[in-house]
Amino acid sequence: MRTAAIERDTRETKIRIDLDLDGRGTARIATGVGFFDHMLEQVARHGRIDLTVAAEGDLQVDDHHTVEDVGIALGQAVRRALGDLAGINRYADVHVPMDETLTRVVIDISGRPMLVWRTAFPAAKIGTFDTELVREFFQAFATHAGLTLHVETLYGVNAHHIAESCFKGLARALRAAVALDPALEGAVPSTKGRLGD
Repeated sequence: MRTAAIERDTRETKIRIDLDLDGRGTARIATGVGFFDHMLEQVARHGRIDLTVAAEGDLQVDDHHTVEDVGIALGQAVRRALGDLAGINRYADVHVPMDETLTRVVIDISGRPMLVWRTAFPAAKIGTFDTELVREFFQAFATHAGLTLHVETLYGVNAHHIAESCFKGLARALRAAVALDPALEGAVPSTKGRLGD
């Protein structure tokens, strides 16, 4: 079973994440940041990942530490659940529309962390949520999951739709990239014979 549990406890946040990459998309999310909870629910639902996130952070300061640290812990959980990366598709490329917005997300589960971010928001906030934290989450997640991750919003005018298309794109791309390819017969999809370094 491709599951993992991660705990992260710092002076700024206390986080527990449980996930199952081969789940049904059930989500139990409580970070104290409403819009972020909604985005993580999209990751679980559209990625078909069973995901539990319990986070307590210094929200009296702002949402930054909570969002970033959840990205770190979620990335670590995905990396742990993938084990030796044998038999996975590895690559995925998806386009996700959200009304007037279209975002492309491309993943390589390479073990070489890299985020290419070509998304801009027309507003600084979605409700009380700072839109700059979307990139912070993706950066933390890509780094700690060991992903090469490209996110590009091709067009869009509504900040909520742009953010949601990014998270849904991540979910769908991750779902495809972590899927097991029977044709590989358990081999690691690399000419090196291994991934992760």
